Amino acid sequence: QVQLVESGGGLVQPGGSLRLSCAVSGSISSIYAMGWYRQPPGKQRELVATVTNGGSTNIADSVKGRFTISRDNAKNTVYLQMNSLKPEDTALYYCNAGARTIIGRERDYWGQGTQVTVSS
Repeated sequence: QVQLVESGGGLVQPGGSLRLSCAVSGSISSIYAMGWYRQPPGKQRELVATVTNGGSTNIADSVKGRFTISRDNAKNTVYLQMNSLKPEDTALYYCNAGARTIIGRERDYWGQGTQVTVSS
C-alpha cells in the first residue's frame, strides 16, 4: 500500500506565500516523477509542476517565476514553494507520484488534496 500525505495548505492574502509538502510512504521500491496538480473551483484538474528523480523540473506557464518545485529523495518528499500568490491560484492542490512497489507494480499515486485559498 502506498500513501501520499499532503500538508501546508491554507488561507493566505494576495502576494503571500505558502509551502506545500507531500510525503510518500508504504511498500515502495522506487519513486519516479513527482508533481503537483490543482483543481480550481468549477474547473478541471491542471498541471502545476513536476520534478523527475534526477531533479529536472517542468513548471506551468501560469505559475512560472512564482512557484518552485523541489524534492528530497532521502525523505520521499516533494515540495511546492508558492510565492506572490494570486486569487486565481485558489484551488485544491493534489500531489502525484509515479512509483514502483516492492512487488513490481508501477502506477501513478495521488494524495487526498490540500486546499489553498488566496483571498483578502
